Amino acid sequence: MPVPAPDPKQMALQTEDWIEYRSGFPTLIRKFLFRKVPPTGWMHTLGSSLLTVFILQATTGMLLAMTYDPSPNGAYQSIRYITDVQTLGWLLRGMHKWGASMMVILLFLHMGRVFFYGAYKYPRELTWLTGSLIFLSTMAMGLTGYLLVWDERAYWASVVAVNINGTAPVLGPFISKFLLAGPVFGAQTISRFYALHMLLIPGLIAGLIFVHLWLVVKLGVTPWPGRPIEH
Repeated sequence: MPVPAPDPKQMALQTEDWIEYRSGFPTLIRKFLFRKVPPTGWMHTLGSSLLTVFILQATTGMLLAMTYDPSPNGAYQSIRYITDVQTLGWLLRGMHKWGASMMVILLFLHMGRVFFYGAYKYPRELTWLTGSLIFLSTMAMGLTGYLLVWDERAYWASVVAVNINGTAPVLGPFISKFLLAGPVFGAQTISRFYALHMLLIPGLIAGLIFVHLWLVVKLGVTPWPGRPIEH
């Protein structure tokens, strides 16, 4: 007697039930995707655009890290290899480079929209705070990533940026010494910047994004100013 073929739909439901019972993750996803929101417009898409750009930055960054050499003698040469020799390396590097600029632009627009909509007020103060921390972390990503090219422009621009940070009161000298990782710009500096750019700061941003999205789902989004909320 032939054995009936398993029903894919039934198998999917059983798998979902198995995950739901042990983690509750499917319920969390449903609450995130299927929820009531007030009337919104195109300005409310800036946050999701930022998330998309961050995912692209993380993906292209991991792919670039497979070839990049974080050393004074090999950094620039590995960048040239990625751009000129590696298959579609020019596209990969271009997406990462211009994606960084796009993320900063979207951050400015998103925070401007939140400010003018009054979305930083009660009860969304923590949402604004986590967004501000994401902004600062993104600026740090730009600073640490700029040096990794290790050409003349990147080198001297990083020297100026570190020296400016060193003039800040109280923590300025400590931050400058921490970023230099030595008496002068060299192998230890580029290694420190690479570790910050690839591991510490992206992990921090990912965690902040998770908390930020959780707060957005919990508290909801702010409607267009002056428009009543439909219940």
